Amino acid sequence: MSLPVESVRRTFALLEELNRQRISSVRHLHEATGLPKSTIVRLLETLRALGYVTNDPRQGGYQVTSGVRSLSAGFHGDPLVVEAARPWAIEFSRQFKLPIGVAVFDQRTMVVRYSTALDSPMSPFHATVNTKLRVLTRAMGRAYVAFCPAEERKYIMDVLAASSHPEDQVARCPDEVREIIARVRRNGFAERSPTVEPKSSNTFSVPILLDGTVLATIGISYFCSSMPKAKAVSSYVPLIMELARKIESSVRALNTNFADGPSHVLENPTASRAGKARATRAAS
Repeated sequence: MSLPVESVRRTFALLEELNRQRISSVRHLHEATGLPKSTIVRLLETLRALGYVTNDPRQGGYQVTSGVRSLSAGFHGDPLVVEAARPWAIEFSRQFKLPIGVAVFDQRTMVVRYSTALDSPMSPFHATVNTKLRVLTRAMGRAYVAFCPAEERKYIMDVLAASSHPEDQVARCPDEVREIIARVRRNGFAERSPTVEPKSSNTFSVPILLDGTVLATIGISYFCSSMPKAKAVSSYVPLIMELARKIESSVRALNTNFADGPSHVLENPTASRAGKARATRAAS
């Protein structure tokens, strides 16, 4: 792994600290970052020339401008939950050998944004990233629509009712939609419709929630021939429910503590376990 470019690291350290304060003096930035004052001044002048920082003597220091918003213009929300889910999904598949998918809602389908299918010897699918899944027939879509706010659900149903896709036709049958949603909410998880392919496998899914909003859904797939469905439910559903809670905790941490920098927020399950093992050895 190549070492980070030091000048870039220093620039971002400075920007992060500037973002934390309304007004920052060179002295404060020096104390907060540990960077030499001469370096800080050079970086500030560069950031000022680029339009990211302004220096108003009447306010007594430096502050970021609206130009910093352009640095996050490509970030639209769902990568945050994917970022939070990634280490947990990897650890889950390492431990249980089963594939985990993370999907987000996009217009009228769920889009798989992350998957450990390639890491799982038991995965029914070779690759699923960027796969579009229909909302009312696929487990990850059902988990989303069953737990999203009622107003959002109504909007989605109206959109799907106008769709010509065969798997969206159920949206025109309100009674059937109500039954799907009631069953998922009653069970606490969703499963794929038995009427759609592939029928050789099945998927269970649960939502990742934050303050009543469904950020994404996670799903686990298995071969139907490997065990009866009742056993699969009792074996797999509690696992993905626990996984969802862990991801939700990481999302909250990212939202709450992002000012401390991403490296301080997300706990890597594998690294955490290794760290605990080292601490145990040291104590003994």
